[in-house]
Amino acid sequence: MYIRRAIEQDMEGINRLLNQVLLVHHKGRPDLFKGSGKKYTDEQLRDILQDASRPVFAAVDEKEALLGYAFCIIQEHMGDNILTDIKTLYIDDLCVDEKMRGQKIGRQLYQYVLDYARQKGFYNVTLNVWSCNESAMGFYEACGLKPQKIGMEVIL
Repeated sequence: MYIRRAIEQDMEGINRLLNQVLLVHHKGRPDLFKGSGKKYTDEQLRDILQDASRPVFAAVDEKEALLGYAFCIIQEHMGDNILTDIKTLYIDDLCVDEKMRGQKIGRQLYQYVLDYARQKGFYNVTLNVWSCNESAMGFYEACGLKPQKIGMEVIL
């Protein structure tokens, strides 16, 4: 297994994994997440894969089959009235194929993202995780992430 930037040929695998993520979220919060659908159209996904401000990393096997991905977004807060000038790498989505979990692929993808962020001079790496996704929360805590802020809600 190795990790590289995702390319258009990865789109079928990416869509398959995006569906796995959708189902986890739907199971945890069916009031918010539909049970089927696509997060991105193929055109949107192609655009993301070409966007330097939204790097997507792919973990692939020796046959180039997609094992996992990490969607990232570069966020900069420069000249803000209250925030310091920092550059953040936000992990929008990190997923390992459910058939491949437990093989440290997610840990390697996360480490790859950290190494990339360090090389590019980012201040920090952030992400959001749904509280209903306990396995993801446990994974990120085991990777050393700490809560930065907490989103709260009341359902009316």
